[in-house]
Amino acid sequence: MSQAVQLSVKEQIQADWDNRELIQVIITSIMRIAHFLNNFDMSARSRLAQLNEKLTSLERKIDYLEARVSGEELNMNRQISES
Repeated sequence: MSQAVQLSVKEQIQADWDNRELIQVIITSIMRIAHFLNNFDMSARSRLAQLNEKLTSLERKIDYLEARVSGEELNMNRQISES
């Protein structure tokens, strides 16, 4: 019986180590996923900020061009009406 108890204790210790190793693998995997997601978030925010700057610049250029075209149309209309 003593030998059976020793075997049972050894099996429990081995099972405990196996569980601890599995838990460590899971923790490491979760940390890798979290690291990836944080990097992805920073990268995406940076790229979105760059796109926002480009869009803002394009919107300003469009506003300028629209104002310029409107001004030229007004000048043409004035010239036509004065003729």
